[in-house]
Amino acid sequence: MARNLLGRYVWIIDTIRRYGSVTREKLNELWLMSPYSDGNPLPRRTFYNYRGAIEELFNIEIKCDPSTYEYSIDSGDERREGLTDWLLNSAAMSNVLSNVSDISDRVFLEDIPSARLYLSQVVSALKEKHPIRFTYRPYTRLSPSKGVVIEPYFLKIFRQRWYITGRNTSDSLIKTYALDRMEEVTILDTSFNDDDFNPADYVSDSFGIIYSMGTTHDIVLRTDARQAKYFRALPLHHSQTETIHDEYSEFHLRLRLTPDFVQELLSLGARVKVIAPAELRAMMKSELRNALAQYE
Repeated sequence: MARNLLGRYVWIIDTIRRYGSVTREKLNELWLMSPYSDGNPLPRRTFYNYRGAIEELFNIEIKCDPSTYEYSIDSGDERREGLTDWLLNSAAMSNVLSNVSDISDRVFLEDIPSARLYLSQVVSALKEKHPIRFTYRPYTRLSPSKGVVIEPYFLKIFRQRWYITGRNTSDSLIKTYALDRMEEVTILDTSFNDDDFNPADYVSDSFGIIYSMGTTHDIVLRTDARQAKYFRALPLHHSQTETIHDEYSEFHLRLRLTPDFVQELLSLGARVKVIAPAELRAMMKSELRNALAQYE
């Protein structure tokens, strides 16, 4: 088996996406300059084998235009492209970190609660539209909730945790559960229909994993020039836009005023000032007063 296959797959995908479209000759020229070639060209049969493996692993089809003999990747819609980017980043990181055992004392990773025990089951239930039954251990109660049954609607990763959102069959309410707090997960044989539910619309106006907190507001945040750079590099929300002034920037968002969004703003301290709406300013002041009271 060829050395570092995963790295080769990622290199081919990244290269074709970067160029938009590329001929086999150009791809081979770039391959010879890559760290994977060992000075040898990429054989046609090997490239075709890699194409098949890439489609199987990443669900990415490398197409060939018969009129130009150029290869390209159909990125699909925005949601699919975002998932593809996430998968590629994860694969690239896994590929790099798999070769650092000799310097493990100099590589520090974040402690991320594990979801791998049940993630594959939840994904399977999500794809096949089967309810799942599980025991749940919320942080807000001492005793677990047993026999929870939901119809899974969508998965989301937030703050290094995986969450599943779906309709709780006991009260018909849509609820969200963290996978690392689930136990004894079982996929049920019955099926459900969620054709009337649109996950993208459901999460559109929320910051994190709290979705039902009133109406959507026009939010204005003021930051200094330094903090503005962080917001540009990693936007708080897909609705974010920026107005640049001489000494500061104002960022505009459309969001529901959820507790997780308030906590995010509080974590930024004096670097961010809420200009609008008045409701969010009041929430910030209340939380700051309560925090200050702890030290008085």
